[in-house]
Amino acid sequence: MALKKKPVTGMKDILPREMELRQYVLSEIRRTYKEFGFTEIETPVVEHIENLLSKQGGDNEKLIFKVMKRGDKLESAYQNGSLDDLSDSGLRYDLTLPLSRFYSQNQAQLPNPFKALQIGPVFRADRPQKGRFREFVQCDIDIFGDGSNVSEIELILAISTLLNRIGFGEKYNFKIVINDREILRGMQAYAGFPEEDFEKVCISLDKADKIGNEGVKEELLSLGYKEEFIDRYQTLLESIGTEAKDIRSLGEKLKDVLPESVTKNLAEIVEAVAKVKSVKVNVEFDPTLVRGMGYYTGPIFEIRAEGFGGSVGGGGRYDKMVGKFTGQDTPAVGFSIGFERIITIMLDADEHVPGENRKTAFLLDKNLDAEKTAEALNEAMELRAKGETVLVSRMNKNKKFQKEQLTQEGYTEFREFYRDALN
Repeated sequence: MALKKKPVTGMKDILPREMELRQYVLSEIRRTYKEFGFTEIETPVVEHIENLLSKQGGDNEKLIFKVMKRGDKLESAYQNGSLDDLSDSGLRYDLTLPLSRFYSQNQAQLPNPFKALQIGPVFRADRPQKGRFREFVQCDIDIFGDGSNVSEIELILAISTLLNRIGFGEKYNFKIVINDREILRGMQAYAGFPEEDFEKVCISLDKADKIGNEGVKEELLSLGYKEEFIDRYQTLLESIGTEAKDIRSLGEKLKDVLPESVTKNLAEIVEAVAKVKSVKVNVEFDPTLVRGMGYYTGPIFEIRAEGFGGSVGGGGRYDKMVGKFTGQDTPAVGFSIGFERIITIMLDADEHVPGENRKTAFLLDKNLDAEKTAEALNEAMELRAKGETVLVSRMNKNKKFQKEQLTQEGYTEFREFYRDALN
């Protein structure tokens, strides 16, 4: 039987054109984040199954690629007849939980606060679609040990600087929307929803962009919630704007169910980044923003870009996760850029790496003798020494098609070398 040529469903091969664009964006990510004081680290792609199933990852825990036990342990698990015992580890579904384990293990050797940059593949057994794969790269920046809103402000400025550098400010008019999990709790309490149903109600509210407010209402009614609760919540939503003053105004309305410090903190973040003039920053308050991860404890954010139906990044504060490992809570907040979605947007727009070196192709006739070949090679080496990109290749029989393919890869100049002449 012939071997399969296609990659596994949900995975993909990366062609040269895309690889060049990916490397450019990754280089900008590293350059930008390091300018903000983030230090790059790395964690294994395989994580303990107990950690992955610790109720920190929301619905992502249903999408884990589990790794089976090995040898005698696997045989023993089969004999016991329990499917849950067949695996002892799994592929990570994000970078946040492994990073929290890393920090818990190495905290004594790290500065305080610790600003981490982590780039690597993650895996989710999700339904593949445009811009979404089962293996994809995440690029995260996180800050541990600082409970002040300076951390959120720095994350937003770093992300904004990066997006402007790769053209998203000018071409796609990105914006960062911001909310707070505690504001969501306060709004639900104000409307009358039971406190113990917070996560359940959030799951329905998070579908507003897909099924609309009427769809959310119908779903909440089907779950047995009173119509007056739903109407009160949606009426409150309709009265809220997107600016810092609207956050403070909402705080007044929720003063009986929400500490003033929560809305004050969020308003200060929006006000602070708005005063930074050296980089384009567009931050809006969005009281409908939920974010699906169960580990968020405070401010949450999401990146949106014109012309793209989903988010292209997000994050938030997760002050309780390190405590799951150490028994002592540690302030932590992070922001993950949607690397694969950004690459998809740029490829669809046929974008190229800006300022790339001139690319020249030397095409050698098949009858070219050793002396002429040496002349071509020496000339190519001289140009490479000046920083130019030079491809040396045999000339195909269908020269026109060969040039068309090379043009798609960014080659703009062609030199043809023949036995009797140098063109």
